[in-house]
Formats: sequence, C-alpha cells, structure tokens
Amino acid sequence: MGVSKQLLPIYDKPLIHYPIGTLMLAGIRDIFIITTPEEAPAFKRLLGDGSSLGVNFQFGIQLEPRGIGEAFQIAEEFIGEDEVALILGDNIFHGHGLGTQLKEIRNLKGAQIFAYSVTDPERYGVVEFDELGSVKSIYEKPQQPKSNYAIPGLYFYDNDVINIAKNCPQSVRGEVEITSINQSYLEAGTLIVKILPRGTMWLDTGTVESLNAASNYVKIIEDRQGNKISCLEEIAWRTHWINNSQLKTISRMYNTNDYGRYLLKLSENQL
Repeated sequence: MGVSKQLLPIYDKPLIHYPIGTLMLAGIRDIFIITTPEEAPAFKRLLGDGSSLGVNFQFGIQLEPRGIGEAFQIAEEFIGEDEVALILGDNIFHGHGLGTQLKEIRNLKGAQIFAYSVTDPERYGVVEFDELGSVKSIYEKPQQPKSNYAIPGLYFYDNDVINIAKNCPQSVRGEVEITSINQSYLEAGTLIVKILPRGTMWLDTGTVESLNAASNYVKIIEDRQGNKISCLEEIAWRTHWINNSQLKTISRMYNTNDYGRYLLKLSENQL
C-alpha cells in the first residue's frame, strides 16, 4: 500500500532497474514505462527522462488493472509503426550471452516469446510442446499444467499486436490477457517460442519469498564475480551510449557507497 513493488530494492538497486537493464541489453533505447497515477511521480523522480543513460524514458498511466495486454493500447502512439518488446516490471533475467540473443530478435513477422522450466508452472502462463518440439498449446495459470514450461514476462511482437490487443476479448477477470494475445499469434501460425538456455536465470518476484531469493541471488553473483547485474550506467557505458566523462559524473552521485566506487572504477578502466 505504501510503495510500488518495482521501487523496492533487489539487493543494491531498485527492482525496476532489472527489466530496464534487460531491454537495454537487447539494444532498446526507447522505453515506455506504464504505472499507476499514484506511483508515476516516484518513477519519474527515480528514472528521469533517461538522457543521462543515452536512452529515452516516457511514461504512461494504467488507470485500472485491466491486464498486461492493455499496455499496447496505452502505448499505441509511442509504438507507432515499430516492432515492440514488452517486459514485466517484476521479472529479472540474467545469463551469459542474453543480450546477444535478444539483439538478434529483429524484423519480426509475428511474435517471439520464451519458455523456462519451473517447478510451479501453475503460477504462470504455460506452453505445451508436441513430440517434435513445436508449440501445441498455451494456457494461463492452469490448475493441471500440461508441461513444466512457464512463459516468462518478456515478449517480442510485430506491429500487429496493437490491433490484436484492441480486438482481444476481455477475460472473466475483465482483463486483456497477454496469453490471449499469444494465442492469437499461435492460431495464425506466427508464434515462435524459444526455450531459455539452462545457464539463463529467470526470477519472477511475485512473492515475498521470491523477492528475498532474488536479492540473495544478485548479492551472491555480484560478490563472487565482482560485476554488477543490470547496472544501467554500466550497460549504457559498454554500449557507448555514454562516455567515460559522463559515467564519472554519475559515479559522483553515489561517491559514498560501493555502487559509486564501482562506476568510478569502470570510468577509469579499472574493471
């Protein structure tokens, strides 16, 4: 009730930084952040317009919880005639080569989503494969899942998704379900589902336990490897969207903590 979950810290940075980092690793620089009227000022205060990172942040409002699929209607003007990626604000992805894999998703003629093996598929959208590895069906939070492959909250679509979302019937919950949109692409034969490699970690922070697990995971990896996960400033710097001088300026904002010292070392080519 007090604050949006996406503003809570996952170890050393706000949760919202992780999905934004995934989009940036995919080479996406124009990002539309959809939130509630009450929380919008806090997100704008945290993220600004993105210019310090060499990206463009814009903000949209969802007045009522009418489903993930409504995002394409809210962002219609922002999307224009482009392809579009959608990532949920509480999903964390991490793995070697993830950015390279996502950058290859270009010039889509349909949709591409992912599958990830989990022990509790009933909490998610689930994809069922046939014996040849083709997608047989997808279901939203089935009581008796037909596979252990959940659909993570990262989706890529061609521009047709706007009209599909507009014409998608609302569910019994009164929402435009993302599974219904994916189902439309499946029926049209234009849905691609890629299984995320075992070396890729997907964390859905939908529960208190998973929030804690995500913080522990990030801390362990960062302490062990000495590199930060979804450090937006580092991603912008390594992709040459900002230069050493700009990175050093940002580091001074955090000069009393390890985060700022990490950025400073980057700018001085010590990491």
